Amino acid sequence: MEEVDVVVIGAGLAGITAARELGNAGHSVLVLEANDRIGGRVYTADRLGVHLELGGNWLHWLQPHVWAEITRYGLEVDRGPRSEETYWIQNGEVVKGDLPGFLDFLDPGHQKLVARSAQLMPRPDLIETGDAFREADKLSLQEVFDGLDLSDEERDANECAWVGHCNGPLDQVGYSAALRWTAATGGDWRLMHTASSVLRIKAGNHTLVEAIANDVKGEIRLNSPVVKVRHDDGGGELETADGTVIRARRIISTLPLNILHKLDIEPALNPVKVETSEEGTASKGLKLWVRVKAADGAIKPFFAYSTQHHDLSVIRTEFVEGDEAVLVCFGADIDRFDFEDPQEVGKALQVWRDDLEVLEIAAHPWGRDPYAEETWLIHRPGAYTRSQAEMQRAEGALHFASGDIANLWAGFFDGAIESALRTSREVDASLRAG
Repeated sequence: MEEVDVVVIGAGLAGITAARELGNAGHSVLVLEANDRIGGRVYTADRLGVHLELGGNWLHWLQPHVWAEITRYGLEVDRGPRSEETYWIQNGEVVKGDLPGFLDFLDPGHQKLVARSAQLMPRPDLIETGDAFREADKLSLQEVFDGLDLSDEERDANECAWVGHCNGPLDQVGYSAALRWTAATGGDWRLMHTASSVLRIKAGNHTLVEAIANDVKGEIRLNSPVVKVRHDDGGGELETADGTVIRARRIISTLPLNILHKLDIEPALNPVKVETSEEGTASKGLKLWVRVKAADGAIKPFFAYSTQHHDLSVIRTEFVEGDEAVLVCFGADIDRFDFEDPQEVGKALQVWRDDLEVLEIAAHPWGRDPYAEETWLIHRPGAYTRSQAEMQRAEGALHFASGDIANLWAGFFDGAIESALRTSREVDASLRAG
């Protein structure tokens, strides 16, 4: 039987960061990854003629943990083309303007929605337990929108912008999602918009994963899904799908929220963990890449917003060359239309423009990926208050790290690194204590 100090389940950004930290602390580490690649929901693929981020896409210097890693490894960051045109829907009609004008149109509604975020969450890096926040957390984002004094046009635009952020139907999204994202930028929603959707690693986000993995002092074993975990206070055993059994003094699970409850673990996880995993994240949407060609000349970089009730709610140009462009698109529900059918995608784009020919499409349907079953973490109403502290709490020799359970930028690269640093520090302390 193999024996190591620590087994890490999952070679996503949280898993490899935890493995690096614990290896550097002098512990023997083994990372078990179910897929044939590292990275988890960081997934860069060369498709449509460019580096496509099929998974996590953007980062920013306001996200401290990931920016420190960017600096550590000397990675170059850039951005997509600046929008020159912006389209949105009013009374069922397409309005064409510019991005500053659209953001000005959003401002009154966004101020009403999140103006109190910094007050309700003065320290988003910590778990918020204040009474006012707990009351706000009971509400869905849709309930809050419905209670605002907005015109129909303002409501459509504001809802659509948040569907892009939350990647799911707003009646299933907790109000805490909007509060947490905006509190992370001190209550400035425009800064939050920039911090969450502009900058990317020039050579591909996978280069960050590879840089960290190269510093892991231990084995990263691919094609090794864990099927069983047995543990107590002194250590545990894991079994992989091929029957290999490994003994470890400590175990770190980095499984995404939606699949945590599916792993065979004894003793059983705390019921709050199980129920939260079974309920799942509210993000059930789609990220789709589309290469298009314009019928009448060069494509100007653009943003486009519709409503949460359209197949695609938000699209924008990420790469532009002459009369062709690669668009990144988001929709609230992965099952709403056939996103693999170019004709269906073309119809979805016609909400804004009828001059774009769909040439190719690319996507990874994360909601159907057996090792994820989700895109990024968006809590349902009340889930943060009920589960955040418990999801981070170790049980016996079993510890947890994931961007899904981070405090500051949950669901982002930054959150995965934050969580990994916290958990690896706890594991190191417990190992040294004997």
